[in-house]
Amino acid sequence: MRVKSAQYLLSAVRSEDFLDGGCPQIAFVGRSNVGKSTLLNRLVGRHSLARISSNPGRTRAINYFEINSRFYFVDLPGYGYAKVSKKERESWGRLMASYFEMASGSAMVIQLVDAKVGATELDRQSAQYLRSVGVDPVVVATKADRLKRGKLEAALASVRRDLGLPDSIVIPFEAPSGNGAKQIWKSIEQYLDSFEARDFNQGGDHA
Repeated sequence: MRVKSAQYLLSAVRSEDFLDGGCPQIAFVGRSNVGKSTLLNRLVGRHSLARISSNPGRTRAINYFEINSRFYFVDLPGYGYAKVSKKERESWGRLMASYFEMASGSAMVIQLVDAKVGATELDRQSAQYLRSVGVDPVVVATKADRLKRGKLEAALASVRRDLGLPDSIVIPFEAPSGNGAKQIWKSIEQYLDSFEARDFNQGGDHA
């Protein structure tokens, strides 16, 4: 897909701030420091659409970006950063639960897992939670360039097994080269086509 426009819209810190769930949304979720901002910037061909921080856990709100005036990229708060208080983690959890309740049926979810680290317990819990709310995420293994080919294949198989996705494809992504971006976009385009076909059949008038 050619990205003609990409702009930051808003940061939601409460459910009242959420944008209309009737517009297709591509939500990105993953552990803190997994490389969400880097992936977002690579996908849209911008250096600083999403902020890249040297301090993990900085994304404490749900950030919306409008792409091609057609759909939203949604950057969800990273999970698992130890220096964040228990109270704040619980607050993030409630915010995300509210988001998925609102976006049910209109959001595609891309779950990021660090290829070198593998799927952590928090990654497994996240995958289980997503399935419990009816979401079948597309899984992307970031930082794949840090592993040699043989070890990468084993790492991807491990992620599939640990997340309980034996028949799913885990997309390896390399930030320096952008390898994997085309495959991610292919999944996004398939989702957008199916969403818009469904919306048309239901008589919707969303973008």
